Amino acid sequence: MEEVGTARVTWRKSSRSNGSGNCVEVADNLSGKVGLRDSKDPTGPVLTFEPKSWATFVEGIKAELSGN
Repeated sequence: MEEVGTARVTWRKSSRSNGSGNCVEVADNLSGKVGLRDSKDPTGPVLTFEPKSWATFVEGIKAELSGN
């Protein structure tokens, strides 16, 4: 896991966030990485993905949600 300095990172909540508190936040303004964290624990661990791996992950989630 790579450490990400949150002072220079802009986090945004998932567009699917429904206010239940079970949200993730994504930082896609990192150089060559995409960050993912639990919105309830902003100082907790951050997962980082290569952009291509992130795109594959997102497409997989979309396919799962659409039943494909």
